[in-house]
Amino acid sequence: MSFSPELPYLNLPSLNVLKTFAVVAQTLNLTHAASLLHITQGAVSRQITGLEATLGYPLFLRQARGLTLTPRGAQLLPPVQQALALMGEALKRVGSHPDTLRIKCPTCSMRWLLPRVIQLQNDRPDMQIELTASIAHGVDFSNEHFDAAVVFGRQPESQRRAHHLFDEVLTPVCTPDFLPRHEGKTEVADLADKTLLHPTRDRRDWLLWLREEGVQGLPSAKSQHFDTLDLAINSALQGYGVAIGDLTLIEDDLQAGRVIAPFPLCVASGASYTLLYPENPTPALKVAIDFLNEEARLSREKLSALLSTSHRLVSTG
Repeated sequence: MSFSPELPYLNLPSLNVLKTFAVVAQTLNLTHAASLLHITQGAVSRQITGLEATLGYPLFLRQARGLTLTPRGAQLLPPVQQALALMGEALKRVGSHPDTLRIKCPTCSMRWLLPRVIQLQNDRPDMQIELTASIAHGVDFSNEHFDAAVVFGRQPESQRRAHHLFDEVLTPVCTPDFLPRHEGKTEVADLADKTLLHPTRDRRDWLLWLREEGVQGLPSAKSQHFDTLDLAINSALQGYGVAIGDLTLIEDDLQAGRVIAPFPLCVASGASYTLLYPENPTPALKVAIDFLNEEARLSREKLSALLSTSHRLVSTG
């Protein structure tokens, strides 16, 4: 007695033919498609003709000005493209380094995260870590292929599989000689003719700090807006203005003297950076989690020491 499982994909056209269809449908030009596929134009034409014969209906209209998709061809194209993309992603994922950890993070956190990931890889050459920076501040492990993620925002309600790294603490930062000092102090009035560098379009970080300083509105009409905190800090490092910065994210720049935090007031915004990961972390991921947790603990200690000696903290969260 033989067993013949149902394998509906056995009757599908070959992968090469479907790939050729997708490329021709995108270019609507046999010559261009042949160049992209690295085969002859005749081979492309034969594959498309054979596919149409197998399906029993035309996919393209041949016209003097070129090709156009038939209604059935246009209907077939999106699912074929999606299937090819899913297959390509699966092959890439399976064929990658077996110990590769994929970590998603907001772009602003790269200043803190990247040097530490490089340090971990230097300490553990057997580990491969891929960082993916995103302007999005969340993660969906069911739909995104990441092993862990650093997310920014309010502390997640569920603490399961979540590790608090550090809080966002904001204060103006600039190069050491950018602002004048009066008897060792810098005043808000000194910002009046300076360019304020905003990490968001709504200017909320600057306005939050100024409100706690007792100032309503912006002290300067000069401003530049950026999509991320990292871009604003980089501009401050180049002497283009005064940015509002997170003390932990710029701790290396502060320690090296590349920037200073000239005002004593620091404001805890209520947002924080959290490390998230799904169920059942791999041994490699556990190593990374322990390492980042320890690095975050050291960063929190450095921030506490800074606040206790030369700055004062106000919490708005």
